[in-house]
Amino acid sequence: MDLHKPPDENSPKVSAAEEALPQDGNTSSAAETYMPSKKEMRKDVIQLAWPSVTELVLISLMGLVDNIMVGRLGTYAITAVGLTNQPRLLFLATFVAMNVGATALIARFKGADNKEDANKVLRQNLLLTLLLSIIVSTAGYFIIEPFLAWVGAGPDTLPYATSYMKIQLLGLISNTLALAITAALRGAGNTRASMFVNLTANVCNVFFNYGLIYGNFGMPALGVAGASLATVIGQVIGCVLAFCMVLGRHQYVSLRDPGSWKPDFPMIRRIVRIGIPSMIEQLVMRVGMTTFVRTVSSLGTAVFAAHQISLNILQLTFTNGQAFGIAATTLVGQSLGKGRPDLAKAYARQTQRLCMVLSIVLASCFILFGAQLAGLFTEDQTVIAMSVPILMMVAALQPFQNSYMVYAGALRGAGDTRSVAVITGIGIMLIRPGLAAFNVNVLSWGLTGAWVALVFDQLFRFAFGLVRFRRGKWVNIKV
Repeated sequence: MDLHKPPDENSPKVSAAEEALPQDGNTSSAAETYMPSKKEMRKDVIQLAWPSVTELVLISLMGLVDNIMVGRLGTYAITAVGLTNQPRLLFLATFVAMNVGATALIARFKGADNKEDANKVLRQNLLLTLLLSIIVSTAGYFIIEPFLAWVGAGPDTLPYATSYMKIQLLGLISNTLALAITAALRGAGNTRASMFVNLTANVCNVFFNYGLIYGNFGMPALGVAGASLATVIGQVIGCVLAFCMVLGRHQYVSLRDPGSWKPDFPMIRRIVRIGIPSMIEQLVMRVGMTTFVRTVSSLGTAVFAAHQISLNILQLTFTNGQAFGIAATTLVGQSLGKGRPDLAKAYARQTQRLCMVLSIVLASCFILFGAQLAGLFTEDQTVIAMSVPILMMVAALQPFQNSYMVYAGALRGAGDTRSVAVITGIGIMLIRPGLAAFNVNVLSWGLTGAWVALVFDQLFRFAFGLVRFRRGKWVNIKV
């Protein structure tokens, strides 16, 4: 195929990146010089990003519905569930890190057309995930109550938060196995399969929420515990669907293909080498966030409810940056797998620009409809009034927050997880909790002071992520 001409209409459809790159693993002179147009690159980015955007937005909306349903039980319920967010994410930190390593390696192997090693990564990551999930869920079940008390749960919220988290830990294995599979599918460029798995799981979650929180459809009314059980049921269904995906023959990564389940320590070391910085990043992030939550929870239940509402809406905005970050990870990894650092940089730049457009749209929505959004969670006018100015900060953050997530995705796709870990660690471990404590306890700025610290953290990460990306050293990292 002439790399300087568009493919014939009857030939299989491939992305501009695949069209530009040699399929036999050998670098040709045409492939070395061919550069897709901006329009072609944007098309490739959108093809990868739109399933992730759809998936993450709808999942976040369902998460908002989840919180709205819980919120109808009272302010105590919003606070109790909100206090479990950081411990839950802390328990998931190791798995997220290993999945980063798996995604980056699979993207490289697909770029080099090495299906055998891509499938080997999938199997080894599933083995790691199963072992670690058993250890984490068992240990977490016994330490969660004192941990939640340390985070800031009071007598009115501790029993509810504890029961919520214990149920979550019982479902950890199914959750983490599904995450490992969807990470592998994304590395292979199949974001649609991941979208289908996660959306199905979350639709089931919302359905069972309605039944188990309030006692509808003949189900018991379990309140906060019912919300947690509904989430676990959705995760189990998602896990079954994920395995069905990789048991099919049509996937690039498939458990039907020949391969061994015996531990492959050289491959495990490669996954861990990329994943360890991400694990440190995740652990540091959760410690920093937990310290930040403790500062905010000291302001009282009503203030924390306003904080949690604003945080839920902020998390919805992450979907934009996360989706385009996934696209950047995949395209950068595949381009570098074919020996095309110039193409990797070009795709990352186009991804960031498309992400910026959506960031501006999101910011406008929060400016125009902040009070209405907060009103979805509670009828308490005091809480709504406290939430609105925070949402103006959320709006201002959008271009910087989401651009950093794209740069971080590109760096991860290249295997440069260490620099992302350092930047995130400084921002969320030092800047955010330290400045929040100063603003709240010394300057007495209350909730606004805590969120000013969050803004400074995000601006710091954006600035240093941009510097790291522009230096370009990440294209030479060996994975």
